[in-house]
Amino acid sequence: MPTIQVEGKSAFEVEEGKKLVLSLMDQGVDILHRCGGNARCATCRVEIIEGDAGPMNEIETAIRESKGIAEDNIRLACQIHVHAELTVKPLMTASETGMDPGPRPAD
Repeated sequence: MPTIQVEGKSAFEVEEGKKLVLSLMDQGVDILHRCGGNARCATCRVEIIEGDAGPMNEIETAIRESKGIAEDNIRLACQIHVHAELTVKPLMTASETGMDPGPRPAD
């Protein structure tokens, strides 16, 4: 099983193929997901510090372009299915924004 390291927190193992946003939520990591994991809001942005998050699909590419996200290491956690070890940093959190995190994304 791949290991996810969240900057400033302990590492944890996740089932291969699980969405990164769900993996983070299930471990109590503070991350927004306002659109419910449908790649419409881009609030589940994470910085990929280390590891391979896999290729971007067309949906992720389109929302990143519409939101002006140009950095290759900034990805949407709702569109990443974990297949390798990753070190990540959530960029938008409920505690920092004061926003409700959003509905739980579908598996």
